[in-house]
Amino acid sequence: MLKGHQTWEFENQPVIISTGIVGGPFEAKGPLANDFDLLHEDLWVGQDSYEKAQKVMLEESITKAVEKAELRNEDIHFLLTGDLINQLTPSSFASRTLAMPFLGLFGACSTSMEGMALAAMIINANGADRIVTAASSHNAATERQFRYPTEYGSQKPPTAQWTVTASGAVVMSNIGVGPVVTSATIGKVIDMGLTDPFNMGGAMAPAAADTLVAHFRDLGIDHDHYDLIVTGDLGKIGSPILKKLLQQKKLNISEDTIIDCGLIIYHEDQPVQAGGSGAGCSAAVTYGHLLNRMKKGEIQKMLIVATGALLSPLSFQQKESIPCIAHAVSIEAAPSQPN
Repeated sequence: MLKGHQTWEFENQPVIISTGIVGGPFEAKGPLANDFDLLHEDLWVGQDSYEKAQKVMLEESITKAVEKAELRNEDIHFLLTGDLINQLTPSSFASRTLAMPFLGLFGACSTSMEGMALAAMIINANGADRIVTAASSHNAATERQFRYPTEYGSQKPPTAQWTVTASGAVVMSNIGVGPVVTSATIGKVIDMGLTDPFNMGGAMAPAAADTLVAHFRDLGIDHDHYDLIVTGDLGKIGSPILKKLLQQKKLNISEDTIIDCGLIIYHEDQPVQAGGSGAGCSAAVTYGHLLNRMKKGEIQKMLIVATGALLSPLSFQQKESIPCIAHAVSIEAAPSQPN
């Protein structure tokens, strides 16, 4: 079960039986629009605050995933979810509506893989039969909390990233047919002393490199083991830094193998500066686009490395640096079924 120092290998291989992906109007204009189950034309989603809009989108993604699995809410043993808003209010309030046993998570933008790792661990250990894990973010709600309200109209530097308005949910089970979760590496907090909240990619890249090194070391697998290695939201700044760090650490992964969710969720002509980010970024891209590609046979094995910047408005005001983390989860295509 425990491999090396910080990696779990799942003998029972929990199954991903369904997903639910909801996005906003900006995501509807992106190249992955067809991979969403529901896209809203209104950033407010018919609510009177952006935070309430995020809660609704989270509820919708979870409900969609449960319905696609042909289950009911009462069939779900645990709900693991998180977001970027103070005290996880979108997640907590959505859980109030959904009435599932709830565990709130905060891993910032790494929450999607933190949730998958913990859900797989619980199912693998026979602690549950079915778990929903989800992550969400909303551009206007996150900007209001961590930077400046969008209504303020402040200019952002080229290193800044665009918070994705999306929610992604996945139903994981101990039985069923679908892609399976084979291992997870829990990251360490890495802080290189960066303090700029407009350069998340640069701050998070060292954490991604540290987790990747640990993953390959703990499992003792070859550098070309995966068809695809996917980072969460390093963007245009963090992605090249990661590749240089991996070269320095003698981890010889082909650059063509590594892609970033924040770089593929939007078109190049969309004004997102250095790319997409947010807890909903890796959740929407992984649970939607990448799992769809896996189901089509285009990907057999992939490693998702979701990165998170663990700062808060208070820590920034106190001039703290930005501690970062990355969690990695390996997913493989559904095993061949016997005739």
